[in-house]
Amino acid sequence: MIGRAVPSAITLDDLRRHAVARTLFTPTTLPKAIERLGFVQADPIGAPARAQDLTLRHRVRGYRAGDLERRYPDLAIEEEVFISYGFLPRATQRLVHPRSPRTTWTKKRRAMAHEVLAFVKERGSVHPRDVDARFQHGKTRNWFGGSSSASTQLLDAMHYRGLVRIARREGGVRVYAPAPAHEPVADAAAAMDALTDVLLAQYAPLPEPCLTALIARLRLAAPQWTGERRGAALRAKARLPSALVDGVRWYWPEGESPASRRHQPADTVRLLAPFDPIVWDRRRFELLWGWAYRFEAYVPAPKRVRGYYALPLLWRDRVIGWANAAVRDGQLVVEPGYVAGKAPREAAFRAALADETLRLAAFLGVG
Repeated sequence: MIGRAVPSAITLDDLRRHAVARTLFTPTTLPKAIERLGFVQADPIGAPARAQDLTLRHRVRGYRAGDLERRYPDLAIEEEVFISYGFLPRATQRLVHPRSPRTTWTKKRRAMAHEVLAFVKERGSVHPRDVDARFQHGKTRNWFGGSSSASTQLLDAMHYRGLVRIARREGGVRVYAPAPAHEPVADAAAAMDALTDVLLAQYAPLPEPCLTALIARLRLAAPQWTGERRGAALRAKARLPSALVDGVRWYWPEGESPASRRHQPADTVRLLAPFDPIVWDRRRFELLWGWAYRFEAYVPAPKRVRGYYALPLLWRDRVIGWANAAVRDGQLVVEPGYVAGKAPREAAFRAALADETLRLAAFLGVG
């Protein structure tokens, strides 16, 4: 099923410009940027800063590393599981709860959760170490084979089930509070369509396989609606504008025009987070930019091609390489690499890279 097809004059260059222009909007306030993005993926690695901060610095006026964590308690957002873990506006979070996890707790696990929830309600907010001191749950094996606090794992599971919420962080550690009761969603299909629109707002224009795959990933956010995913994908493809470009069908939100002349790129360099909306979907990335970017933080050092935390390098409307950025002796050092093997020869590029380095240093608060 194919939605409203637009004239075939749209080119891959149009899609590239559209992909960059629609998400790198004029910097605004932090609440408005999160609302417009719809979802901000989080990651704990800080090299040179956490992914959520690296994403927001391009879209929020005067943003500094750590601003999201500092301001989180006063914002109408929640740490939450979506297609991955990150930050959602509360209006979107309400669409995925009450959540029905795919795994059922044992009687013992339910009793433990009941006791911890009573403790959280009594205290108002708790650090995992408080729960561990009170209940002495001990250690357990985590998903990557190491050892972690059983209390932390239980709190994470309770958070996923909507029993507790993240009130704030202390030193990067989540502090938990009781979650408000969630009203059941009356229309699952309408909720799935709304969640699909959040995906489009974040990642469009999307090739058909990527759109289908992203909707499938909503099983993480709303496992209770796993059976609704196919219908949501069919409805999306029927209602969204689309075009066939180089044998691939692409989709984008109603009211947008990939071929708009307003999408002309500026002479700007941007160093992007590995999970920035522009580069997040690796299959889409390869179609748009013509090369394969891989996140190598979890790759053994001898096998890395571009570096531990290589930041994709966007020049105008092309991702032409990457850069590794690190703070050494209080100074920011940026080491770029290029798909073509060398940097563009234009003076405008050199000036733009220098400007971006200064912006990144200011964001980090270093020289």
